[in-house]
Order: sequence, then C-alpha cells, then structure tokens
Amino acid sequence: MPEPSTRGGAWRAVQRWRGVVIIAIMAAITLWLAASGQLVLYIHPRYIVFTVVMALIAVIAAVAAVATPRKHDDEGMPLPAPRSRAVGLAAAGLAAVFTLGMVVIPPATLSTATAEQREINATASDDAETLAAASTADAEAVANFTVREWSTVLRQTSDLAFFDGKPATDLLGFVTADPDDPESLFYVSRFAVTCCAVDAQPLGVPVYLPGWAELYPPDTWVQVSGDFDSNPSRSSTTAIVLIPDAVEAVDQPSEPYLF
Repeated sequence: MPEPSTRGGAWRAVQRWRGVVIIAIMAAITLWLAASGQLVLYIHPRYIVFTVVMALIAVIAAVAAVATPRKHDDEGMPLPAPRSRAVGLAAAGLAAVFTLGMVVIPPATLSTATAEQREINATASDDAETLAAASTADAEAVANFTVREWSTVLRQTSDLAFFDGKPATDLLGFVTADPDDPESLFYVSRFAVTCCAVDAQPLGVPVYLPGWAELYPPDTWVQVSGDFDSNPSRSSTTAIVLIPDAVEAVDQPSEPYLF
C-alpha cells in the first residue's frame, strides 16, 4: 500500500494540474475549431474573435503556470477527507470525459432530432415590417428570401393573393418531417442562432411532396424552388405550403445556421 507521503504527493499533483491541463486542452480545441472554420457550429460569428482571444489567454496562462517555480510549503499538509478526495476526483473525471468527448466526437450541426424537441417556427417573427417589406419586394429581393423570411411571412398571412408572383427560389435547408402528415409534408429547415447552439431555434417552410422520404430522408440538405399554394393535405393544419417545381439534394453549407 502506498505510503501516506506518496499518496499525499500524488493528490497534490492532481489538485494542482487538473484545472491547468483541462483548461489548456479546451483552449486548444477552441483554437483548432476556429482555425478549421468549425467554431461557427457552436457560437454566433460575432463572438468568434472574443472567444479566440480568450482561448489564447488561457493557453498563455497554462504555459505560465507550468513554467512558474512553485514553493513546496504544502508538503506537510494532511490529506483531505476521503469524501473530499472522491468528490474532487469525480469532478476531474467528468471534466476529463467532457474534454475527451470534444476531441473524439467530430463537430456536427444540430439536426432533425433537435428540431423535433423544439417546435418549428415557434419563434418565427411576427414583425409587421417584415411582412410589409415582403409585400412590396421586387423579384430580385424575393429570390434572396431565406427560410427566415418565408417563415415570418407564413406565420403572418395565409392570403394566397399575397404569394402571387412570389416564388421561392433555391430555398436552402435540411429536411424535417411534418408532425401532422409525415407522409406528404416536410419542412425545409434551418436553425436560427442568437448567441450559441444552445439557444438555436428551428425555422422552416412546409413543402408538399408525397413520398418525399424515399428521395430525401430527414437531415438531407436540399434546395427547393416552387410556388406557394393551399395545402392539399387533409391531415395537416398548415394553410399554405410550397409546391415544389424542383428539389435538389446538396451538401451542407459551411455556415448551416441563420444568424
């Protein structure tokens, strides 16, 4: 059985270095995500510079902690109680597992599984100015509408006359099944991010295409073009849907979220 002095030295080493090591690894991961362009999968672009600066400071502080000589004035201190040691080791273990997960699990965007947990379009804007701007927008402006603009319009009006001459063009998003009629309807979905992925909310435009899942399984990224019309589905409560002229599977964009 290890001598108390040996155990005490090991415990003090764990206490001293666990925080430094974990912070250094997390900072390095953050810098790697930023360098590879994947940090945007976790936070809003406006916070990237701040996050990178903080990560650099953390790395510098970790290096300074390692390089700074330390007085050995705590070698005579008794070991903490077993319960305190257990709690400390458990906390270090959980932090290490989290850090290892960040290294092993590749960065990924939020998907259908998250969208199904957060009601689609629950946070779509009721901004009357957006609707007014859409009503007077020219063809070029309408062609640039994203899922955000169309979800806002659909939330505020079901007047078919409003959509005359306003087709959706190359609407980009991932496929999410409509909960009322998953056989005939899917949503072209995007997550809108205010601060980070934690607060991401799904927005979507309903598309009527019976048998869609055979061609475009959930989470497939697609571009959809077509016109808006009354919903032919008898099961869905959605009034207006996009009747597609073209649906094309595409690669996930480098910035999958709407900011």
